[in-house]
Amino acid sequence: MTCALALFSGGLDSILACRVVAGQGITVQAVKFVTPFFGYDLLADEQEYARKVKESYGIDVVLRDVSESYFAMLRNPPHGYGKNFNPCIDCKILLLREAKRLMAEFSASFLITGEVIGQRPMSQRRDTLRVIERDSGCTGILLRPLCAKKQVPTLAETEGLVDRELLLDFNGRGRQPQIQLAERFGISDYPRPAGGCVLTESEQAKRIAWYYGRYPEVRLNDVRMLLFGRHFQLPHGGWFVLGRDEAENSRLESLRDPADYLVHMPERSGPMGVLHDTKHPDDFAAAAGLVVRFGKRIDGEAARATVLFAAGTEEFNLEAGPLVDQAFQGWSL
Repeated sequence: MTCALALFSGGLDSILACRVVAGQGITVQAVKFVTPFFGYDLLADEQEYARKVKESYGIDVVLRDVSESYFAMLRNPPHGYGKNFNPCIDCKILLLREAKRLMAEFSASFLITGEVIGQRPMSQRRDTLRVIERDSGCTGILLRPLCAKKQVPTLAETEGLVDRELLLDFNGRGRQPQIQLAERFGISDYPRPAGGCVLTESEQAKRIAWYYGRYPEVRLNDVRMLLFGRHFQLPHGGWFVLGRDEAENSRLESLRDPADYLVHMPERSGPMGVLHDTKHPDDFAAAAGLVVRFGKRIDGEAARATVLFAAGTEEFNLEAGPLVDQAFQGWSL
């Protein structure tokens, strides 16, 4: 039986692309690529995610972590960035290359995506779709079922693996054709359109760009830490991250490098902090002042407190009062 390997975002277009091809009696295996910028938390329970997708949409899906290759591409994407730090064209090229490498594993004859001509201004223009197909090495083997009739026939069509007449001619940013098709398939609980990738979000993108500008080597846990909490660049170069609630405190503790300082008030409720890349006394004092500033107030005021710094076998305390807000406004990342 013919098998197709589908790039699966989990959005409506990728769901429909899988169902359109499967409706022709073709086995469709979906693969969802993840990085800390999109979908990474799904790795915590891959089986549960696969179960939900199968139960909701009748699609078999596996997860693949492409973080390391993505980090390398993000430093200098050949086709540049979008409005923020989003390398949308090179992102799609990278994911298609990864999918092409997986074709033998799943005995797939061709690839499918849910792309629609004109739906996204950067990565789904007609000319850009051709560039993505060419630069990913997928010319002829990449079928876009939702807009296939607007494109040159692929090998899957010319060789009779799929019936081109049963494919679609969607184009533009309107969603009504997709919604109507979903109704015909009996799909009603699909995700609503959303960015999905933090690289398209202005504030997150600025922080990630700052990190790339500062560090020549990218560490997975650093990137994961960038995506939550309060972040500060201290006056003498230290990078300080503060949790905003108990869950973030726990995540910071689990992601920190052993050389980083874990910072908190042992005798008062408050944020956990992680201090990177500094030994300067003024940065330690600044970090302590931030912990107290965002910690629990005593009688309505942020009173002085003992702040503990711990890294490996090294531990020490600092007595600190709360920093006034004006003192650290320029430090925020």
